[in-house]
Amino acid sequence: MLYATTEQHEKLREKVRAFAEEKVKPLAFMLDQGNEFPKEIVKELGELGLMGIYFPKKYGGAGLDMISYAIAVEELSRVDAGVGVILSAHTSLGCNPIYDFGTEEQKLKYLVPMAKGEKLGAFGLTEENAGSDAGGTETVAVLQGDHYILNGNKIFITNGGEADTYIVFAVTTPGIGTRGISAFIVEKGWKGFEFGEHYDKLGIRSSETRELLFNDVRVPKENLLGKEGEGFKIAMQTLDGGRIGIASQALGIAQGAFEAALEYAKDREQFGMPIGAQQIIGFKLADMDTKVSASRLLVYKAAALKTAGERYGKEAAMAKMYASEAAIYVANEALQIHGGNGYLKGMEVERFYRDAKITTIYEGTNEIMRVVIAANLLGPISRTTKPQTKRAPGGTTGYRKKIIFKDGTPEEQVDALVAALEADGYDFTVGIPIDTPVGKAERLVSAGQGIGAKENMKLIEKVAKNVGAAISSSRPVAETLKYLPLDRYVGMSGQSFKGNLYIAAGISGAGQHLKGLKEASTIVAINNNPNAKIFKNADYGIVGDLQEILPLLAKRLDTGEKKPAPPMIKLKRKEPKQPKQIWQLYVCNGCGFEYNPGVGDMENDIVPGTKYEELPEEWTCPECGEEKTAFIEV
Repeated sequence: MLYATTEQHEKLREKVRAFAEEKVKPLAFMLDQGNEFPKEIVKELGELGLMGIYFPKKYGGAGLDMISYAIAVEELSRVDAGVGVILSAHTSLGCNPIYDFGTEEQKLKYLVPMAKGEKLGAFGLTEENAGSDAGGTETVAVLQGDHYILNGNKIFITNGGEADTYIVFAVTTPGIGTRGISAFIVEKGWKGFEFGEHYDKLGIRSSETRELLFNDVRVPKENLLGKEGEGFKIAMQTLDGGRIGIASQALGIAQGAFEAALEYAKDREQFGMPIGAQQIIGFKLADMDTKVSASRLLVYKAAALKTAGERYGKEAAMAKMYASEAAIYVANEALQIHGGNGYLKGMEVERFYRDAKITTIYEGTNEIMRVVIAANLLGPISRTTKPQTKRAPGGTTGYRKKIIFKDGTPEEQVDALVAALEADGYDFTVGIPIDTPVGKAERLVSAGQGIGAKENMKLIEKVAKNVGAAISSSRPVAETLKYLPLDRYVGMSGQSFKGNLYIAAGISGAGQHLKGLKEASTIVAINNNPNAKIFKNADYGIVGDLQEILPLLAKRLDTGEKKPAPPMIKLKRKEPKQPKQIWQLYVCNGCGFEYNPGVGDMENDIVPGTKYEELPEEWTCPECGEEKTAFIEV
């Protein structure tokens, strides 16, 4: 089958390439270095009709096909992959769920301005415990009257903070796995909807990537997308189409890197001839061009199938997997051909090299792409389903007590906290120097961005002095705000705290930070946001204003001059023993299939631990199709 582009496609390519060369390329280096979102460029993409390129004109789109969309993303990514993914995420992830599953009212209200480029879209699925496994979603939405109350957070969200409209996935029916997930249209600016800091990424740095924070956000009932429980289906179908966009982005990166390498190989001379005349370089270029061409065929095939309304999930996964791995290969070879020059900042191939890697990770890792491809090949073949390994009890930091002091005045809450710590064996008449290295400290008082102005660090210093602790911080406080030296931030990429007491003041609980606290004996959280993730990963907590709570805590722990602390004795955390579950078994009266709640039915999204009475009414025997009522208790 021939996947040739039409004259209309090539005219579009010329149009987008001209725009990319004239408007994007001159700014690409600056955008990359400054981690800067290109607002004006995005506005102009809307004026060119690219932000709704394949949606019907009645909904504000350009009415073109998926190959046109692939070409647009490819040509932008050929110059700046960050700009390419802004278009891709907006169109395929932000707009497409509304087009495919929205009501007519939702399409007119949200899709039309998005397709016109008047508003930007984004997609909120990924969470700390829900990456490749979307069934791990912990964000919840509870129906109260005419609104759903949304609580939780999402991470690694492309266009986060800049987008106006978000497709957000949350659990509406707990305990039934992916069947309990629903999708919602959420607007920027709603009370309780906030954003984390822009991630400082390796590549695609002109693309905004943030955390989404939901604290009792009221979502109108009419903003439910599709029906309750359809969220997982909406997410998976959306990601199938989104993979065409990421494959196109990878293709553009590879094309740009190849062109740069080819030009350099013709121009650079060694041993009295252009390096391209050396067979080893010529062979590299031949392999690179072959991989670029193969990627393009796979991408356009998937796009053509989607346009024709045919099944395209396997082809989209193939295109995304192959094109992303080809992009890494081509960018690596392009940099090698450039030699030392390619390793310098400001060289396009250096940026292509950094940009390429993410295409193997987002919108489904390439490991998941292979799972998708294999599932399409093998179909619903019989296999023995084994129970999944359960997560260790607790959150990212392991089992924690999660005791939040809520009763009484702030003074009484602080008193209760100190009493609990003293009961755990903490002696506040002794202390360590405030500048003790993080890795050797027995106690730390750590500041997050919630501390506010730099002058408020005096509160942290006073608390640390009276707790008998050293000072530390989250990464943004040290790296961005520069309140402390870089060797004092705690987190996965910084210092790990292996001591006893960690007091987190104004720290929300980003996953990177929490991973540095796994070995802390006791974690105390003080934050004004009751839904901050830190509370789920702490032993004790107080919800309140830092400028009120910290002075009270410092006063309560003021025991005068501290005696030098003795050598640290590590306090052990007690984790609850998990009782062995003995499951009641049920057998199908039709074929003898045995339903074991400890195993579940993963083929049909029934997670291990689902009791028979908790099975959905529509569940049927996976072997013979008998209804749930045909099962007999044994």
